[in-house]
Amino acid sequence: MTPFFKDLFAAFSSEFSFFVKMNEQVHEKLKVLAESAKYDISCASSGTTRKNKPGTIGSAEGWGICHSFTEDGRCVSLLKIMLTNYCIYDCAYCINRRSNDIKRATLTVNELVDLTIEFYRRNYIEGLFLSSGVINSPDYTMERMVRVVKDLRTVHRYNGYIHMKSIPGASSELVHEAGLYADRLSVNVEIPKETNLKMLAPEKDHQSVYKPMFYIQQGVLQNKEERMRFRHAPRFAPAGQSTQMIVGATDETDKDILQLSTALYQRPSMKRVYYSGYIPVNTYDPRLPALKQAPLVRENRLYQADWLMRFYEFKASEIVDDAFPNLDLEIDPKLAWALRHPEAFPVDVNKADYSMILRVPGIGVKSAKLIVASRRHGRITSSALKKIGVVMKKAQYFITCHELATFTVNEASPEYVRKVLTAVKKPAKKGFDERQLTIHFPD
Repeated sequence: MTPFFKDLFAAFSSEFSFFVKMNEQVHEKLKVLAESAKYDISCASSGTTRKNKPGTIGSAEGWGICHSFTEDGRCVSLLKIMLTNYCIYDCAYCINRRSNDIKRATLTVNELVDLTIEFYRRNYIEGLFLSSGVINSPDYTMERMVRVVKDLRTVHRYNGYIHMKSIPGASSELVHEAGLYADRLSVNVEIPKETNLKMLAPEKDHQSVYKPMFYIQQGVLQNKEERMRFRHAPRFAPAGQSTQMIVGATDETDKDILQLSTALYQRPSMKRVYYSGYIPVNTYDPRLPALKQAPLVRENRLYQADWLMRFYEFKASEIVDDAFPNLDLEIDPKLAWALRHPEAFPVDVNKADYSMILRVPGIGVKSAKLIVASRRHGRITSSALKKIGVVMKKAQYFITCHELATFTVNEASPEYVRKVLTAVKKPAKKGFDERQLTIHFPD
């Protein structure tokens, strides 16, 4: 037998033994618990640079985990699974609520550890996202989740990425232990206003969410001090923490949501706030809105606004206010702000500071930095802007560089610019059309 066929035979033998080992009962549990975990989207997979070491399995170096997407656009880059979908709570918006008649399953600690290691060795996954329903008590559930990540690190020497959900109400000791083994910890706020949370989840409150958040923050800050004194001190949740809010299940405005996001980002360990459009999984509950589908456009606008706050130096009060408490669903938040403030334009790209250039629609962070760097060597022209990557279709109404036409947002009016930028293009007709030969010259 040639070496090639020996290797091929060994690979098939390994796969066969794995699937025999993963008996039918565990396979059924895996299907149920992976399905139950799909509604939690706060599964970031970057922010840590732990390299592979001799005697360990895997690494979380560089850009983190590669992402793939399901048909509905959800990210499934990790083995995204729950320890159990049994739950003592009866939250109206949750598919795993106590009163729902669904398939239930619970993986043992050893079963989940073995699945993760076997999947990782075969390159089926590149990391673990572990969450759980609450059984018996928050501490009881959290203790078993900690055992999973601890066994992966200490017994199997797993060195890949782990994102673990911290159970609201769990003790500080368990949260601290989890942070020693997981790359990222997260606690979901779920509903922005406590009154609405009490309405949909009477057994929960924000205090049980913010306490573990504080424990994680405290652990990160203490670990930072320890590592300044002791170089080889073990790291605590090196990728920080994240959280998630459900959008559209209650009557919060985008202003309420973004103000809470601003407060959360002021915590030194908070890396990401995720927004999940409410999916109507429990349509029989009268407390929930009657939606046919998730408000995905609103979810997208919130992510864009979040991006403006994190990278474009915008404040939440500039994006949404009392006059405009909700984001414009037709246009992105940056363009909406520009159209509401025509007095701030046009911006001279050869003179304006970096902060003001960032506020021009069509100019991103990378393009703004290139503009500031390039103008040291000469005047910026419209052709140079195109090469830099500026989206001139938008930017032309908000900038000047001494050679562009003076038809800015002030001369054209915000209403006209909005109409032009939101015009729907008609699909091109198939076949030959003589009108396509018409040459349009600039005015």
